[in-house]
Amino acid sequence: MSVRSILHAAVMITGVMLASSALAQGAPAGPSGAAAAPAAGVAQPTLDDPIASKREYELSLKLRCLVCQNQSIAESDAGLAVDLRNQVRQQVAEGKSDREIIDFMTTRYGDFVLYSPPVKASTLLLWFGPLLLLLTGVIVAWRVVRARNTIAVQAPLSDSERARAAELLKGKGKLK
Repeated sequence: MSVRSILHAAVMITGVMLASSALAQGAPAGPSGAAAAPAAGVAQPTLDDPIASKREYELSLKLRCLVCQNQSIAESDAGLAVDLRNQVRQQVAEGKSDREIIDFMTTRYGDFVLYSPPVKASTLLLWFGPLLLLLTGVIVAWRVVRARNTIAVQAPLSDSERARAAELLKGKGKLK
């Protein structure tokens, strides 16, 4: 975990604790910490809402930075990642569900934007490729070991062959 993500999580927890203490006192807290007038119907999340901020951060962790590819958009400082975070923030503020936001991102950028892409025909190699490579390695290793075991072992030398080898080693014999 990066220092930046730890600091972000600490800010999120502090915001949630402040919001819950304001709610415990009986008055919903607005962006400035003052009591806000209750809205008619369902309250829409704001950019300063700690719960919406936490939700935005969690969604950003599920989405891959298309520039960095090994970081989520929450961790990346690339321009595209900033744009994607802003898009997620805007859609959270509009009250869209997590599924709607994820669907929007995959429609626009494809399954590659997800850290956990769905299992479907176009992602089968991604999901089962490592298993296929492991299975291939096991089969190759098994065949190599089996081939080594089937190599004919030479019969031990006969007495005449031993005598001939001894003569050659002493320098008395001639090679044929």
